[in-house]
Amino acid sequence: MTTADKLTLWLAQLRDTGRGVLVARSVIAVAGAVAIVVPGLGVWDQLDLVPMLAIPLLAVTVVLPDSLGGVLFLLVVTIGWMVRAPAEIGWELVLTAIAAVVMHLATAFAAQLPSYVRVERRALRRWVLPGAIAVLVVPVIAIAAALVRGAEVPGSLLVTVGALVLATVTVWFAAGQRLGRD
Repeated sequence: MTTADKLTLWLAQLRDTGRGVLVARSVIAVAGAVAIVVPGLGVWDQLDLVPMLAIPLLAVTVVLPDSLGGVLFLLVVTIGWMVRAPAEIGWELVLTAIAAVVMHLATAFAAQLPSYVRVERRALRRWVLPGAIAVLVVPVIAIAAALVRGAEVPGSLLVTVGALVLATVTVWFAAGQRLGRD
């Protein structure tokens, strides 16, 4: 297959892309952009390497959501935050965490589908409830962790891990998953 044939095939597939796939990939792009931009707005000096690595990884994730690009993107953004960000929880951390969760959910949804598939609204609605729960739980856990950490309560790590496990279980069951085999 020549380069012209590959380009023609790619353009035909792009023309046949369904609306649900475009919505999911648009959400990936917007959430990824927020995860790159918001840490850069912080008062600390962010590593210059983070956007240089994250932007190409975001492009790869949008085009190929089932690739390793999404995981590497989240690792770059997270490690960039951990290296230079202040220890306290602020609005930047909460917004970046929400963007990472939204990007993760949209990437998981888009990775299941070929680009040419037509997605019904029912399939999109199935992702709305777990996504909304996950987005709402992130700031609650962040605030609870800040309160527990500020109070210097013994076992605060267990409280935070317990909250994360409870949130994960809530999202799991909201997504319609079951514990046993069907």
